[in-house]
Amino acid sequence: MFDVYLNDRRDLLVVRNGLPIPFHEVSGKWRKKKKVTAVSQDIKLVVQRQGYYMRKLTDFKR
Repeated sequence: MFDVYLNDRRDLLVVRNGLPIPFHEVSGKWRKKKKVTAVSQDIKLVVQRQGYYMRKLTDFKR
């Protein structure tokens, strides 16, 4: 249902299954996680609204 990617800075990117990474919005080297069982309801809503969800690890390091 969703593809989840991580980059070298451990930022998180979630897109709908089979869609490409939105390169105009996010840059960097992304690698796909092997298996994802579920994502939260909040992330699902954001993906439906804007096509992807991105979270930076630095947002939670305060």
